[in-house]
Amino acid sequence: MSMSHGDEATLNRKSPLDIAEHMARSNEWPFERTNESEVTLLVRGKWADYRVSFSWMSGLEALHVACAFDVKVPERSQAEVQKLIALINARLWVGHFDHWPEDGMVLHRHSLVLSGGVEASKSQCEVLLSSGLDACERYYPAFQFVVWAGEGAREAMEAAMFETAGQA
Repeated sequence: MSMSHGDEATLNRKSPLDIAEHMARSNEWPFERTNESEVTLLVRGKWADYRVSFSWMSGLEALHVACAFDVKVPERSQAEVQKLIALINARLWVGHFDHWPEDGMVLHRHSLVLSGGVEASKSQCEVLLSSGLDACERYYPAFQFVVWAGEGAREAMEAAMFETAGQA
């Protein structure tokens, strides 16, 4: 089987993971290049520290970003967390939340498709990261209401959507 011109361009393109590493260095975030297809960053947020994994999926030609925060969903809360995720995902324009019951983990995921040898720009990677972090910061309290306060998904969502004006 011969390589097409697009396959050759894919082999020669710059890795979007290099951009993720540069963002980590520029912001002085701890990071680790776990292998040739993944970089993991630790980003401190307002509500939590976020573990952000940038994964290059060469077969799909996609850059996948997963932003996880430290909330372990106990079995008793899993049904309400699933309801909450459905309510949140209905409001999101990009990316989505997932719950991995095996680990009890909640994470925000999004991908950037770069087929045909297209290279990711710094701006695209920054937006990919910031949209995930913004979603996590916005909805982290709702997950806490369900997991730790025992609130229902709708009540937790209402509390998360409440915005104050001005300063006290």
